[in-house]
Amino acid sequence: MDTIEVSNLNRQFLFRQSHVGQSKAKVARDAVLKFRPQMSITAHHANVKDPKFNVEFFKQFNVVLNGLDNLDARRHVNRLCLAADVPLVESGTTGFLGQVTVHVKGKTECYECQPKPAPKTYPVCTITSTPSKFVHCIVWAKDLLFAKLFGDRNQENDLNVRSSDAASSSDHAEDVFVRRKDEDIDPYGRRIYDHVFGYNIEVASSNEETWKNRNRPKPIYSADVMPENLTEQNGNVAKNCVVDTSSVSAMASLGLKNPQDTWTLLESSRIFLEALKLFFAKREKEIGNLSFDKDDQLAVEFVTAAANIRAASFGISLHSLFEAKGIAGNIVHAVATTNAIIAGLIVIEAIKVLLKDTDKYRMTYCLEHITKKMLLMPVEPYEPNKSCYVCSETPLSLEINTSRSKLRDFVEKIVKAKLGINFPLIMHGSNLLYEVGDDLDEVEVANYAANLEKVLSQLPSPVTNGTMLTVEDLQQELTCNINIKHREEFDEEKEPDGMLLSGWTQAPPAKDDKQSMNDKQSIGNGGDSSNALQTEPADAVKDGEMEEISEPSGKKRKLSEGSKASILDATDGTRNHKEVEKLDDDDDDDVVMFDDLDSMTNKKKRLQ
Repeated sequence: MDTIEVSNLNRQFLFRQSHVGQSKAKVARDAVLKFRPQMSITAHHANVKDPKFNVEFFKQFNVVLNGLDNLDARRHVNRLCLAADVPLVESGTTGFLGQVTVHVKGKTECYECQPKPAPKTYPVCTITSTPSKFVHCIVWAKDLLFAKLFGDRNQENDLNVRSSDAASSSDHAEDVFVRRKDEDIDPYGRRIYDHVFGYNIEVASSNEETWKNRNRPKPIYSADVMPENLTEQNGNVAKNCVVDTSSVSAMASLGLKNPQDTWTLLESSRIFLEALKLFFAKREKEIGNLSFDKDDQLAVEFVTAAANIRAASFGISLHSLFEAKGIAGNIVHAVATTNAIIAGLIVIEAIKVLLKDTDKYRMTYCLEHITKKMLLMPVEPYEPNKSCYVCSETPLSLEINTSRSKLRDFVEKIVKAKLGINFPLIMHGSNLLYEVGDDLDEVEVANYAANLEKVLSQLPSPVTNGTMLTVEDLQQELTCNINIKHREEFDEEKEPDGMLLSGWTQAPPAKDDKQSMNDKQSIGNGGDSSNALQTEPADAVKDGEMEEISEPSGKKRKLSEGSKASILDATDGTRNHKEVEKLDDDDDDDVVMFDDLDSMTNKKKRLQ
């Protein structure tokens, strides 16, 4: 359902400048037909998760080739291919890295046989009080400040620091984020600036214990950086005029042109106030409902400026808009040659599938650096993971406080967010607890809505310790069983959801079993923020989450027990050249990590 953006033009060979704004699917079809006019291609400008693309739709095909941009859609297509018994060729690139994998029901592992690590998160205390990296400043600016100013105004977060002595600090005894009646935008902007970069930093720096072994931050007030009249020199904006929001830019207003220039503290401060002014002058109707979007120029400018000012306060290096956008959106910039290589490998595997040449199927990984004279690393596909809840239907286990957690928590945080089920049907034995669908009558809809607000132990069919729940998705033709284990307490910092799902992460270590490489999840579009704030939302990797894989004697590979591998830090771009990793970027997907390239080289020779 995507449309072509200017940033898409450098990564492939089908789109041109004149195509910007048009459907990717339709333009790709037209471009291919120009050099292969005899082909029959049907383009769908639609969401792949639309109910019309059901199992019957997928049964039409001999093979499905995936080039999707997020984990949720990939899991959905994987399940439909399993239900339709159609081979799936998965693929993705991230910068110089890329991979193509083949998934055939019952013969190879499915796309979900190995769990995808949770998004990279940072403790709230680090983000709000002791940032040490620029990414911490970005998360603060994006998930706290931007959300507070332009998102839901009623949300509470750690920006609402107020003085305990209201008499000595009356400005901070009220919610400073509320714009006073008839207050001009310039003084409002400076008040916000002084509160979050000045007063809040003063409060934080007053805790002697916190800064005993750290560099104490310096409060920054607007008057210290800009004279009062400088705000007035910022770009003039006409209020409430009809305008294309995508063209609104604080940089353009101030005459800053190069997104790869690193702004000074003064320039960041001017951009901050100008962006705030533009939001209120030209996009006031959106305020209260906005969420950060990496493709929203004004939002990226505001977040970059705010992150830079905060970074200056904490002695962290400032970054350019280009760099900050990459961090905020978890973008690894695409490389056209990598995409071309991976596209070729997709076709090679598709031909093997069409010829049913199963012995020659390969999962192939594109390395960033030539190692042992190799750029491409082919590996035999792995067998299905017997602990996979998707293709092996092995029960999962959920630790949850059944006397506190509501059915809504279970549906939103586990069924939808963790299991990727779109149209859930939840049963306890023969009792139906929850269902969605167009064929429900009003009474049923009301009953299920009421169930959502009940704690698990108080449902019509109580869910307690030892209960087995069955969750189905009729569209995906997926059934999953979940064993419920009651647990009283959870660590709010480490387990912010208040529940812990496990099961298919631990495959039985049988002698002949092999376990494939763990994925890194998507570095892409947005995610949500909870008590543990994310770099995006949705898709980075926890430190130490990926496991090293070594090659023992024999043909099959096992995970070395207890080993942990260093991983790509999405924020600073450092990467060990001996590793290949499975990732998502905003357009593409995943790669694996090998620890022992010598053994992999030997395996490649055997495969040849």
